[in-house]
Parts: sequence; C-alpha cells; structure tokens
Amino acid sequence: MRRILLIKTSSLGDVVHNLPVASDISAAAPGVEIEWVVEESIAAIPRLHPAVARVLPIAIRRWRASLLNGATRAEIRAFLNGLRQTTYDAVIDTQGLLKSAFIAYAARGVRYGPDLASAREPLSFFYDRTFKVPWTLHAVERNRALAAQALGYAAPPRVDYGIAAPAAKFAWLPEGRYAVLLHATSARSKLWPPEKWADLGKRIAERGLRSVMPWGNAAERLRAEEIARTVPGSVAPPALAISDAVGVLAGADAVVGVDTGLTHLAAALGRPTVGVYVATDPAATGLYGCPRGLNLGGIGTPPTVAEVLAALGRLGTAS
Repeated sequence: MRRILLIKTSSLGDVVHNLPVASDISAAAPGVEIEWVVEESIAAIPRLHPAVARVLPIAIRRWRASLLNGATRAEIRAFLNGLRQTTYDAVIDTQGLLKSAFIAYAARGVRYGPDLASAREPLSFFYDRTFKVPWTLHAVERNRALAAQALGYAAPPRVDYGIAAPAAKFAWLPEGRYAVLLHATSARSKLWPPEKWADLGKRIAERGLRSVMPWGNAAERLRAEEIARTVPGSVAPPALAISDAVGVLAGADAVVGVDTGLTHLAAALGRPTVGVYVATDPAATGLYGCPRGLNLGGIGTPPTVAEVLAALGRLGTAS
C-alpha cells in the first residue's frame, strides 16, 4: 500500500472530523502517501496534517453557480485530469454523498464507500466495495470505521487529529490572553442569544481574558460588533481566511462556540474548548476525542452562562 486518496470535501466540521482517518492510516501503514480532495476554501485544514502529502482542491460550490461558463468547464476538466494522473491503491469516500461518489468514480484505483444503509444517498454502485457504518456512531468514528474496514486495520483506541499550528499575530489582535467566542453558525436554530454572549464576554473579562468574535457574513459581523460594544476590551476582527482563523484559534486561552466548524477545529488544535449546543445532539456531531473539549446543552436545552463558565473552569481557564 503506497498511495491512498481520501475524499471528504466539506463542510469545515466534517473535514475536521475526518482528520483522525489520516492519523490512523499513517499509524497502520507508515510511509504511505495520503492525498485528499477538499473544497478550495478549506484546503488549509488537511494541509495541517503531516501525513497528508498532497491536497487536491475542488470548487464544487463555486462551479455550481456557473456550470455553463467556459472557464468553469475548463477548471473541471483540469481537476479531473489532475485527479486521474495518479493510480491509487485505495480511494476512500467517507463523505457518502453524490458529489463525493462522483469524485471517487472518476479516480483511478479501488473505490471504497458506505453501503446502501450507511449513506444518506443511494451510492453503492459507485464503489468497488462497500461497508456498513452504524449511524449510532459519532461522525469521527464513522469515518474511522469506514477507512479501517477498507484497509483492513484496527483503529487505535485513542482519537488523534494530528494537527498543530503556531499562534498568529495581527495588528487588530489584543495583546495578552484572549478567548475566541464563536457566536456564528449557518443555521439560525443553532444560535445562542447575543445577550448570553455579551454576558459571557463580560464575565471572562473580569477573569483577565479579552474576547475575539470572528464572523463570516454581513449579518454575523453586525452581531459581533453589537456584542463587542458591550464587552470591555473585546474585538470583532476583520474578515478572516481559514488559514488566519487557524492562527487565531491556536493562540487562544479559551474557545467557546456553537455547533460550527471552527469550534471543532479549535478542539482539534488542542485549545480549551466548550461547545454550546442548542438544536443538535452533541452525541452525534459534538466535540469528540479532544481531552480539552467539553460539550454543553443539546436539542432544546441550551446551557446557561454559568454552566459555560464552570466548564471553562474545569478546563483550567477563565477561572
């Protein structure tokens, strides 16, 4: 076994959840070359993993908006030509969606994926071999179980995300200790109320931590600025590329976030991280296998500010 292709294109949280697969494969087959197909906007994430030799960026989200455009078609052809230049010993699709199955089908090599009962879409005919992956498992373990069955190894008992990053320095970033408050998420149902973020920011300011509140779109920026106006020493930063966000998270003394990809990334980087769950079940997709990560709340049971502060205290920060 010399060369393996992993297909997990999006979203950010799902890509973070797939990082332990690269660690497991590297441990089971030292010296193997792992390549990874991922959306261009988050290609910086698999590049953090030392076992990933090559990242193949794809732009499905951007291409969908201009499929009839000649430049888009040329980009698609170039991606497929680059993909097919290599013959892989194994092509493993842990995404289990039509878009990822098409990529697997286009690649050269033995294709592995979830069986009919284990995928969200009927895809088994795209693969050479399929495997059962129980839906009762956490997303991280589903990915690991599929890859382990495909390559015939036993996944190690410990989850290893395998990534690290240096803390970044920016002119806007406060000097001294800071916490990152990840208030933004794509689903409104997952949001924690702004007044709770403001209260949390004030409480951790009393403990010597400034608050940094990243945002991803105009509405999130307005919310971040509104919260920041009420919290001493806090900052709503400029728009951050994912590579910049990695550096900000890496330098944080604490991270609190709703169910969003950056929260999972912070925990994977080993930062003290509290996941705030409002409308989703952390047992399925919460922070997992991270010794400095804690999940609070659940479907219809959001945590209180006091509970978040207590969790930060258990993690040894903001206390």
